[in-house]
Amino acid sequence: MLQIEIDNGSGFCFGVTTAISKAEEELAKGTTLYCLGDIVHNGMECERLKRMGLITINHEELRHLHDVKVLLRAHGEPPETYQLARQNHIEIIDATCPVVLQLQRRIKTQCDQNPHAQLVIFGKPGHAEVLGLVGQTNGRAIVIERFEDVKRLDFTRDVYLFSQTTKSLDEFHRIIDYIQEHIAEGATFRSFDTICRQVANRMPNVSAFATRHDLVLFVCGRKSSNGRVLFNECLRVNPNSHLIEGPEEIKPEWLEGVETVGICGATSTPKWLMEQCRDRIKV
Repeated sequence: MLQIEIDNGSGFCFGVTTAISKAEEELAKGTTLYCLGDIVHNGMECERLKRMGLITINHEELRHLHDVKVLLRAHGEPPETYQLARQNHIEIIDATCPVVLQLQRRIKTQCDQNPHAQLVIFGKPGHAEVLGLVGQTNGRAIVIERFEDVKRLDFTRDVYLFSQTTKSLDEFHRIIDYIQEHIAEGATFRSFDTICRQVANRMPNVSAFATRHDLVLFVCGRKSSNGRVLFNECLRVNPNSHLIEGPEEIKPEWLEGVETVGICGATSTPKWLMEQCRDRIKV
């Protein structure tokens, strides 16, 4: 008989859970509520909240709004967004993750205290969280996406290194080691471990989970950078892993000769969606 297990460690992280709860709370009042960007990198969860009345907008659309409520998602926003909200008399429902908020403050402090240093962020260029972080530096920060990019830095100058909260801890440490080996005498190097442990700890957990099953279904929106990192770890330890956005993407041939199926997901994957995938297989 086919055995199916849903990973208890998968599903929304604290920051995403809080943002969605705040949205549901406002919508339950009958309030017209806008959200700046997708509240979570999962299309099906965004669609569920849209049916409840949540209106997703972009930054250009925000400029034309006045006297409304706008929710800021867990990823955080640059200072310009708050300034625009004040100008347009927009009430902000701030759901910025506390971990991201603390990181923003640390970057701003270092930027103000070290005007000539290279402020480096290990993160995905253009990602919502990274845009918010770069905004704390008035655009000064240098964003490096992968280990190879660290070679672009000027090692004769001071380097202050931060990380997007959902990046790989192992790769971050490789970058630290490289900078320590190459920083010039007289130049200062400081690193700040700002990776969220609730996310980082999922890597070994999802790795162990994936090894226990013949087939792994990793349920995740394809825009989730955290999801991509975790899925690649599943794939590394279990080549019979598939990334899907929902139950309709499950192919019957994947189940041939399989005795155990593991269903897991990203910090942006709702539990109800993993349960739908389970139910699809049971049918």
